[in-house]
Parts: sequence; C-alpha cells; structure tokens
Amino acid sequence: MKTVSSCNRIEIRKIIFLFFIVFFSLVSWLVINKHIMNKTYSIFVEFNNAHGIKRGSPVRLRGLIIGSVVELSNELNSILTLVKLNSSSLLIPRNSLIETNQTGLLNDSVIDIIPLEAISSDHHLTLDPLSVNCSDNHILCHLSYVQGDRGLNYDDLIRATTRISQRFDDPRFFNLFYVFLHNSVEITDNVLETLTDLSDLLNLLNKIYVK
Repeated sequence: MKTVSSCNRIEIRKIIFLFFIVFFSLVSWLVINKHIMNKTYSIFVEFNNAHGIKRGSPVRLRGLIIGSVVELSNELNSILTLVKLNSSSLLIPRNSLIETNQTGLLNDSVIDIIPLEAISSDHHLTLDPLSVNCSDNHILCHLSYVQGDRGLNYDDLIRATTRISQRFDDPRFFNLFYVFLHNSVEITDNVLETLTDLSDLLNLLNKIYVK
C-alpha cells in the first residue's frame, strides 16, 4: 500500500509540475506578444491649418481609431502635428490620403488616413515601421513626414451658405432672375404656338393623304 501511495504522489507531482510549466509558458507568450503589440510609433503630419485639431484628437484608419494627436506646433507657414499610432503592427501605405474631417453633432475634428493602395500580403510580415531598415517607399515608418489635406469642414459649408444668401439679398440678382423668368415665359409661349401650328399642319396633311 505504501508503494502504491508513493507512486500516486509522484504522479501527482509530475502533473503539477507539467501544469506549472504549461502555465508559465502561456503567461510568458502572452506577455511577449502584448509587449510587441503595444509598441507604438509616431509620424509627423503637416497641415496648412489646424481645422479644429488639438491634442487628443483621434486618428482613424479606414474608419477605426488607431491613434491620437499628441503634439501640435505652429510653424512659419503651417501647423505641424505629431501623431502617435497605437501599434507597430498597423502598416500604413506610403501612398495614402491624410485629411482633417469634422464629425458628429459637435463637429469634432479627426484625422482620417485613407490608403490609396494595398500592401502586398507577401510584404506584410517583413515590413516593420520601427525597423532601422524601414523604407519609406512602401509604408510610413517611425517619424516619417507627410503632408495632410483639408477634408470635410462645416465652416466652409456655413461660409458657402452665407455667400449664397447674400447673393439672394442682392437686388441685381432679382432683376436678372426676373428678366430670365420673363424671357423663359415668352420662349415657352412661342414654342407652344409653334407646336400648335405644326400639329395643325400634320392634321391637314393627314386628311389630304386619306382622300
């Protein structure tokens, strides 16, 4: 009985030891992958105007938030923003459109990144924005510099609406519109008269043909 009992204890210890090894390996793998996934990188984006962008403004790639604005500086003729991207596994093609847009009821400003080309799946595993050998020819590398554009802006819409309303308040516009409307009515009357005469002529020709 003692031999059987000692054998059982040895087996239990082996199982516990194996379980400990598996648990330790799993935790180590999760920690390593989390550390890799949490590696961030940054890029510089230059705009002609801030357009409401501020610290903390979200950065979106294909509609999903992938980072934020961490710093802005007022340069001589532009606004330079430092954008932090949440993971080095996020690859952004070099040929991408980067623009500011306003969304929501409060017109919150965001930076949208719209890729204009796809990254080949063959290169996906070999490209690393944090690598020393990272090439700007394919993707945006760490501390890359790109030019941004202005996208959807409600200030422009309000400005355009104001201009249109001012045009309607201009008496010259109403005079021109009245002349156009008057000429249109006269042209319409002439066209109707011409169509009536043409219809009468066709009816007359039809009667002559029938006889």
